[in-house]
Amino acid sequence: MVVSALPPVRRRTIARMAAGFAVGLALWFGFREVYERPLAAVAQAVLRAFERPPVTNLSARAGEILLDRSDFPPDSPRPGLPADDIHFNFVLLTALFALQPQFFEGRVLLRLIAALSLLFLVHVAALVWQVQSVYAMNLGEWSAAHYGRLARNLWAGGFHFYLIAGRFAAPFAVWWLLARKAAPSVPGPRRRSKR
Repeated sequence: MVVSALPPVRRRTIARMAAGFAVGLALWFGFREVYERPLAAVAQAVLRAFERPPVTNLSARAGEILLDRSDFPPDSPRPGLPADDIHFNFVLLTALFALQPQFFEGRVLLRLIAALSLLFLVHVAALVWQVQSVYAMNLGEWSAAHYGRLARNLWAGGFHFYLIAGRFAAPFAVWWLLARKAAPSVPGPRRRSKR
């Protein structure tokens, strides 16, 4: 179906969503490395809260989260975790919020800020899950000694679920909770009444 053949309401909806996607993409490209620093810091704090002794160190560098432990041998490699896989869904959330007629104004802006805060918490949880998945699956004998079969499946399966479905479902769930009711309804095709 050609866009010009759509009713004006649907064309405006598509245009708003495309504009929201473009704004989200520009913001994501411009600020993703800045965003990764607090993401790594909060995830590190969560991980260290449950470690005895606390040994996990996370730092952000050029699109990846570097994973280090104070008990790693000095000459061992430090894994780099791709950060884009975790937080690219920011762009999807802004595209969904752009469905609002007053995008970036008043209540819509407040809901967007609240939604981005919730999405940040999702990203922290995803990064924690990813680090635990590395610990459970990728450190050879150390992983086998510290993680049982159930824990290995839980951490690896949980992060795999996030990559396959969760990172796409999270923006929709946050939008559903915070903005769906304010989104304009798009009228469907009119049905002719039978006489």
